[in-house]
Parts: sequence; C-alpha cells; structure tokens
Amino acid sequence: MRRSALLSIALLVASTAGAQAPAAPAKLSVHWEELTGPDFRTAIARAQNTCLLPIGIMEKHGPHLPLGNDLLNVRYVSLNAAQQEFAVVFPEYYFGQIFEAKHEPGTVAYSPQLQLQLLQETTDEMARNGCKKVIIVNGHGGNPNMLNFFAQSQLEKPHDYVVYVQGLSRSGPGEPAHKSNRAGDQHAGESETSVSMIARPDLVHLDRAASESGADLARQKLPQGLYTGIWWYSKFPNHYAGEGAVASRELGEFEVKTWINAIVESIRAVKADQASLRLQNEFYERSKHPLDTPVQP
Repeated sequence: MRRSALLSIALLVASTAGAQAPAAPAKLSVHWEELTGPDFRTAIARAQNTCLLPIGIMEKHGPHLPLGNDLLNVRYVSLNAAQQEFAVVFPEYYFGQIFEAKHEPGTVAYSPQLQLQLLQETTDEMARNGCKKVIIVNGHGGNPNMLNFFAQSQLEKPHDYVVYVQGLSRSGPGEPAHKSNRAGDQHAGESETSVSMIARPDLVHLDRAASESGADLARQKLPQGLYTGIWWYSKFPNHYAGEGAVASRELGEFEVKTWINAIVESIRAVKADQASLRLQNEFYERSKHPLDTPVQP
C-alpha cells in the first residue's frame, strides 16, 4: 500500500514538473503580422534590423491570372527568401503605380501623392519599429520609376534608416528555352504565368490564356527616346503582353528560384552594408552648408 502511494506521488511530481517546464521555443515567423510583441523584438534582432517590404498591385493580368498576381508572386519569393536569410516581411502592400490599367475592371489606382505619402509613412513606421534597413522588393513592372524616385527622395530630409529597392530578377544563365517571343513576353505572358504556376497554381486559368490577344498593336509612331504616358495602352490595350498559354512549371521553377536567390543575396548584402547609412548621414550634414563641402581627393 505504502509502495503504491509513493509511486503515485512520484508520478504526480513528475507530471507537475513536466507541466511547469518551459515549452521548446516555436520557430520564429518571418511574417510581421504573425509575430507577438515579444517575438517581434526577437525577430528584429535576429534580422539585424533588416526588413522586406514586398510591393505589388491590383490590375488585370490577361484573362487567366488574378488581379493581385504581382503581390501574390512577390510575397511568395520574399517569404521564401526570408526563410533562407532571416528578415521580417511586412504585410500585403499593393499601393503602387497603375494608372495605365484604369480602363480595366478590378484596377485600384491611388493618386501619386497618396502613393508616395503612404510609402513614406510605412517605411518611417517600419524604421520606428527597428527596421533600419528596409528593402522594398518590387513585383510590378509599373513600379520601378516610382520606387527609384522614392528612394532618391529619401535625401530630401534626414532619416535614420536606409531604403533599398530590389527589382525583378527572374532571368539568368541556364534558363529553359522560351516557347514565345521573349521580346513581347512582358505582362501575364509566358514568364509571369510560369511563375504564378509555382506561387499560386490554384489561381491560374491556363485554358483562358488564349481567349484574348497579348500582341503589340504599335499604335504610336514616335522616335526612340521620346516618351509619353499612353505608351503602354497604345501597345497593349487588353493589358496583356505575351502568350500566357505556353507557360510551364519548368520555366516557373527556374525563375522563382532565380528570383529568391537574388533576394537572399540582397538581404545578406544589406545586412553587411555599413557604408550607406554613414554616407547618408554625411550627406545630410554637408547639405546644410553646401559652400563648406570639401572637394573629395
């Protein structure tokens, strides 16, 4: 009887100790929105203050891809890259430049002022929360000029963080042969559709891809180097450029891997970068008194 009682007590002590023992730490998420407050602090330290801001858009992607295709794809590669080289990834962000698609259903086009103000306040808030190195990962072909201007505009007044812009990087040596004309493969065509077949295959309607034309209508006759905002509509009024019907998972796997590797390389380079903020601060100081700026040897 006494032996049985002692055994029961021993089992109770063991079970109580097990219940009180701290659980093994869960894997730290790279998703900003999934982290708790304490975990966010840990994540920023682990990321060495480096955060990703993947940016897409809401626009028509031919007759066969979802409106949010750019956002879905860029988040897919950004999240996968952050898993390889830890960084905190900001939530869904689609507030970019897309005036050229306002004639198509589902397009969400914010004013230029709001685009820049929202992006500035977003990066400011990211920096206030410890993201002193913000990599904007672009997933939309209509954003580069706006994003480069935004990065340049950071020199207008002092910031205690640095903005980097990572462009689309899907092509590289060893890429599988394309079935369509690569010169015309620009929007919802073979390459982009192939990437979508990897990122979100459930949203790709390949059987619809040939129901509209993605051919260049070349309705403007202007000399090379002369630009006008209507250029895209003049060429691709269906907001579709290329042949999505010939997309393949083989091409998609290559381009996704290439894109992820480029982002991983950028994260590592940004973490190691000690020059940009120092030079940025030096610039801010010298811009206060330009007449005193020394000539560099």
